Amino acid sequence: MNAQLKQSSKNEIARIVLTIAIVFLTYIVLGQLPLMLAVRFSDAEVVTIGEPSLQVYAQVFGKNTLLFYLLFPFLTAFIALVVCIKYIHKKSIRSYFTERKKFDVKRFFHAFLVWGIVLTGFLIVSLSTSSELTWNFDIQSFFPLLVIAVIFIPIQTSFEEFFFRGYLFNIIKTPIKKSWLIVLFTGVIFGLMHGANPEIEVLGYGILVYYILTGIFLGLLRLMDDGLELSMGYHAVNNLFAALIISNEWQAFQTDALFIDHAKPTFGWDALLTICCFQPLLLLYFAKKYKWSNWKDKLSA
Repeated sequence: MNAQLKQSSKNEIARIVLTIAIVFLTYIVLGQLPLMLAVRFSDAEVVTIGEPSLQVYAQVFGKNTLLFYLLFPFLTAFIALVVCIKYIHKKSIRSYFTERKKFDVKRFFHAFLVWGIVLTGFLIVSLSTSSELTWNFDIQSFFPLLVIAVIFIPIQTSFEEFFFRGYLFNIIKTPIKKSWLIVLFTGVIFGLMHGANPEIEVLGYGILVYYILTGIFLGLLRLMDDGLELSMGYHAVNNLFAALIISNEWQAFQTDALFIDHAKPTFGWDALLTICCFQPLLLLYFAKKYKWSNWKDKLSA
């Protein structure tokens, strides 16, 4: 019996390693292929010298095309993870998204709406207090941006939730056991994975605290609500807002959004309020709405 258990454990580890390897290789190789081909056949020498910045790529290919190139790898990685779970792990895809009988679309859109309202409030305050925020609407560039963002950003955010709060949550249950440690671990990994974002060069590694705490917040949503619906809704509207409503010249999404923020890069008041105030308040709000009364049992299970 012990020999069988050891063999089963080895087989599971092999499946996990193979899955993660396939997903990351798919992201890096297949996902980056459109950008690599564009660079290869570009007439602009600047994109083939050294390591061009996002600003250079945006100037050569256009902001909308660049956004597509940045988001396309998430589509390939999403498909790869689905295939791996189905054919390597031989498990239900739904079970990684929710413990309910089916994905609760109402939960997704409720979180989407609630956080969207808060972000709109941030926007209104910024417009009334900052002269650095300027109107930037251009019909020729905005509507292609809208199409790309609405299609690909939910795929990007869904993949991140699927991988970090779905797949990783499941595979580390056995070795870690304690749920609060799983939330902490996946939150830290989620934050550190943003270490390559361009805003790190501008704001420093301190911004990783924001990403890590947000990862922990999203992990708590997943744990307490037994599914990814709330975290997916929050994450989707957050990134759509960054791409469509307010952009700047130093973040990961440099787009022709409705507003451009020309202010000096800082770890802003909105980010501080988000992690110190609104995320805890959202946890309390969702706890009351969805009757999360078993915090201690959930976190210690």
